[in-house]
Amino acid sequence: MKDKQAQTATRDGSVRNTRNTGPGRLLIAVYGVFAISATARAGYQILTKFSEAPLAYLLSAFAALVYVVATVSLAKAGTTWFKVSVAAVLVELVGVLVVGTLSILDSVQFPHETVWSLFGRGYGFIPLLLPILGLVWLYRRRPSVAGPRASASR
Repeated sequence: MKDKQAQTATRDGSVRNTRNTGPGRLLIAVYGVFAISATARAGYQILTKFSEAPLAYLLSAFAALVYVVATVSLAKAGTTWFKVSVAAVLVELVGVLVVGTLSILDSVQFPHETVWSLFGRGYGFIPLLLPILGLVWLYRRRPSVAGPRASASR
């Protein structure tokens, strides 16, 4: 069975995915930049100074993985990818909130910053704002329950 997707009808009656168009492309691009930068940063930290702050560096690697999954899933069509996107962005939001809070309350465990430390302060707080914007975008572009015919009649 083929996945239903967030879609709109075109003039010729065909449908197209709307999650990766317009502002969605910018969102995917920002996630892509974070995926690359977080992966590079975590890789460097783990390879060169892991013993200095293992928890922080493992959390950086986890953040990188979340950004990669979010980037790929946001770019793909279908309800399965939509659900993966929602899950990845929610994990990101929870991660930023938990790691941000812990990095303030227990700074001994975070002697070096991660992407999510201090709510993403080292990245201009974009890690805190990005999942909120992502969830809003996903909500506005959620798949139609009734399928393509319902969206064509709107």
